[in-house]
Amino acid sequence: MDDKFEDVKVMVIDDSKTIRRTAETLLSKEGCEVITATDGFDALAKIADCQPDIIFVDIMMPRLDGYQTCALIKNNADFRGTPVIMLSSKDGIFDRAKGRIVGCDQYLTKPFSKDELLSAIRDHVKTA
Repeated sequence: MDDKFEDVKVMVIDDSKTIRRTAETLLSKEGCEVITATDGFDALAKIADCQPDIIFVDIMMPRLDGYQTCALIKNNADFRGTPVIMLSSKDGIFDRAKGRIVGCDQYLTKPFSKDELLSAIRDHVKTA
């Protein structure tokens, strides 16, 4: 097993239990520590405690959507440098543009593959 992903803390924010479970299973198998959150409020409550290395956030969520969540993360001086990857079932140019405006680092379309998740981590997390 490639231990490049050992000690990488990944936060997955999605209101779908299936997506959270899938991402958690895939990433845990690669050695990542996975923290899940059901929505933006849940994530913001956990983020300071867990200090994730990278955050995957669904766009369409109740209460606080992915754009708002990303903007709040990027507006916090402590987490401004944390990569935020948007997850969406829509692959529209408008969604991508809006994601860039709020500071997201990458955009993945659902359903995503294990390789897409890992390459996003590889691209954005500086591993020793």
